[in-house]
Amino acid sequence: MSDATSAATTPTADEVRQAVDSVPLWYHTIDLPHGISTPGWFDLRPILDKMLWPDLTGKRCLDVGTWDGFLAFEMERRGASEVVAIDIPDHTQWDVPVRGRAHVAKTLDVMVGEEKGNGFETAHRLLGSKVQRTISSVYDLTPDKVGEFDFAICGSLLLHLRDPVRALEAIRSVTRGQFLSTDFLRLRTTIMHPRKPIAQLDGDPALVQWWHPNLAGLRHMIHTAGFEITKQSRPYAIPLGVGHPPVTALKDKAFGLGRRALLGRDGLPHVAILTEPSRLD
Repeated sequence: MSDATSAATTPTADEVRQAVDSVPLWYHTIDLPHGISTPGWFDLRPILDKMLWPDLTGKRCLDVGTWDGFLAFEMERRGASEVVAIDIPDHTQWDVPVRGRAHVAKTLDVMVGEEKGNGFETAHRLLGSKVQRTISSVYDLTPDKVGEFDFAICGSLLLHLRDPVRALEAIRSVTRGQFLSTDFLRLRTTIMHPRKPIAQLDGDPALVQWWHPNLAGLRHMIHTAGFEITKQSRPYAIPLGVGHPPVTALKDKAFGLGRRALLGRDGLPHVAILTEPSRLD
């Protein structure tokens, strides 16, 4: 590529800022050219080293529930030869509890527009990414539809699904190598019942949350879906990004001194679990 062509295709700082500002809501904090970052609700940058990444060089990778694409772009940065990112842009197709479905749809229309995905497309263009975005529910993953992958990741999605085990089974069907789950866990039941698998039913339509498992419960979900756990991180916290709405009341309940001491920072408790598909015969 000539210098003239490169200059013509590289966005200026003003163009990057205008593109970022055009997106109604950023879920992920993503570093873009000219030192500009998106105002995401959540900031995964500080916890990347806690997520048990294997070597992705030359591998075909899958990001399940990509939203703005932070994890997909990270896999590309780590040397993946191909990255496929799936999500459902139409939030009327999400697993929203029936009692709040109409209200949540109207709220999301105001917050993110009729479809989410503008953030992904914007970041994809500004980063010059080659990640392939595919519209698909996790439940619909099959080898015929998307092929098979050397590595798959699912981040902060299971708590938003009515049937997380079914989703994990679908991920297993397209995973020929390793699968990394980085999802929410409930600290209280993890501490009080370290060996008993527990998943508390939430059903909060406002947050589109279904299940809050303890660590044993999350491990059991993954095992039941046909994965062999090979490595697990210590619990860590995903910090809120600058775009997240104020959560003073939540901080009083969930981000107290105990959590800070256990997780090392304020944020939402997560754990990374690295797995391989089990032999089922």
